[in-house]
Amino acid sequence: MANGKTPRGGARGKLRAHFLANIGRVMDSEELRVIADNQSEWARRVRELRTEEGYLILTHNDRSELKPGQYLLETAKPQPAFERAISKETRAYVLDRNGFTCQMCGAVAGELHPYDLTRKTRLHLGHVIDKSMGGTDDPSNLRAICSVCNEGASNATLTRPDLQKLLIQVRRATSADQLEVLKWLIAKFPQQAAKLT
Repeated sequence: MANGKTPRGGARGKLRAHFLANIGRVMDSEELRVIADNQSEWARRVRELRTEEGYLILTHNDRSELKPGQYLLETAKPQPAFERAISKETRAYVLDRNGFTCQMCGAVAGELHPYDLTRKTRLHLGHVIDKSMGGTDDPSNLRAICSVCNEGASNATLTRPDLQKLLIQVRRATSADQLEVLKWLIAKFPQQAAKLT
């Protein structure tokens, strides 16, 4: 464009096209950053492809053979996705309630970011409980979060359960849900699962 800015959705569209052209190939964060024209929010665009468009883009959280910063699209067929349903009024309310300050690192909107002095702080809305884990778009489940924290947030702020609590939750689940957990574990650790059989 004439003003040098990428059109709205441009980086996301480029990333979508790149993933679809490279189904089954592991890509790293540097490759994806270049595809997105070095936009600082490339990781957010990848999350939007997962959560809003339903593309099954896997990371090290999904497959043990993937390292942090590696991504893999297994299929071109999107899964059911979440719609972006946060109104402008809700956004304004949450930002005002949070004092236009990132609720993770304390950075203030418009000021130089304390952990990245090369850019000013931009705030977004983040979910306290992620939508993928049953969270809603209700203001009580939303918080202001800056671009820097948002790039690596993806459920990272949730307390990790210890083994005993995790096993208790699995035991309490229905048999159908327990089978889904088993399928997920086998898919994440295929080599280890093969050794068990």
